Amino acid sequence: MTLYLRPTAFIDSPQRHDGAGERLAGTMLWFGAVEWIEDGTRRMVAAADVPAQIDALSGDRQARARTIWRNLTGPRAALTLGDRVLRLDQPHVMGILNMTPDSFSDGGRFTDDPAAAAEAGVAMAQAGASLVDVGGESTRPGAPTVWEGDEIERVRPVVERLARSGTPVSIDTRKAAVMEAALAAGAHLINDVSALLHDPRALEVAKASSVPICIMHAPSQGANPHEGAAYVDAALDVYDWLERRIAALVEAGIDRARLIVDPGLGFGKSVADNAALLNNLSLYHGLGCPLLVGASRKRMIGALSNEAPADRRLGGSLFLTTKAIEAGAQIVRVHDVPETVQAARVWRGLRDAALTARA
Repeated sequence: MTLYLRPTAFIDSPQRHDGAGERLAGTMLWFGAVEWIEDGTRRMVAAADVPAQIDALSGDRQARARTIWRNLTGPRAALTLGDRVLRLDQPHVMGILNMTPDSFSDGGRFTDDPAAAAEAGVAMAQAGASLVDVGGESTRPGAPTVWEGDEIERVRPVVERLARSGTPVSIDTRKAAVMEAALAAGAHLINDVSALLHDPRALEVAKASSVPICIMHAPSQGANPHEGAAYVDAALDVYDWLERRIAALVEAGIDRARLIVDPGLGFGKSVADNAALLNNLSLYHGLGCPLLVGASRKRMIGALSNEAPADRRLGGSLFLTTKAIEAGAQIVRVHDVPETVQAARVWRGLRDAALTARA
């Protein structure tokens, strides 16, 4: 069975069109129609007509459509990160803090100086980042695997300092031992590019904790997360994979409200694949989990702009991040925090104006 609903026809001022739109996943966005994708066919259905279309279905197909519709129109639970609670009715910026010598964009800046790294993380929070994502292993194509002991030594002192400062912090790792060390040091969120599949103990560690967990799509959960990519329809294939993974984790005993999904831009995906994901981002709200998007400084920006190097991709990063926000992404993961926070605040100002305009 293949049935999907992708929100579209967004409405700036829904108060002027009473009953014509639905609020998207509790965000500041309203949509007026869905692209109804069923068994390979696509058609537009007005949001007001969707319930009747669902009633016309039967059996498992009707149940699936009801679940997706409920996910699209229902709010997401707030995330508790230590003493901080993030409401997901507005987008949040996650700052990237790489403790690696070889990350594609900014590796090597803080590898041997955890105090300076923590200061940089605090500066991100002061600039408006809602949380800081600390990673000790590069997952760029061809990057060597890092021994878990070395990874722990890279991230633990930084996580500890950030947590002690009151900065919400996530740990970007595929390894159970690193998760354990970071959680003991005060990490508030697990961000795993392998969706808890790379390390056989990762699920056990994540389940035992109480923190939110971000699961990302990658074509492989082995040493190289980029290998083995093969898509018939990238957007739908990634959706199916994430849907199956969510179901497996819920069955394993993890509360669905703790899960965040990331479609994995750049991980085993061509420029065309990445474009398909970005152009269909609103689809993923049908999974019923908050959506995290990491497009910052990705290779596709260089591919679409005369091969601009990673340190000259700010304009493209801001555009793709804003595009993600306009599709309802609740969290955007970025390198350039002050610039992205400014863009997000301007976006929110425009949304506030539209939503409070006289009917």
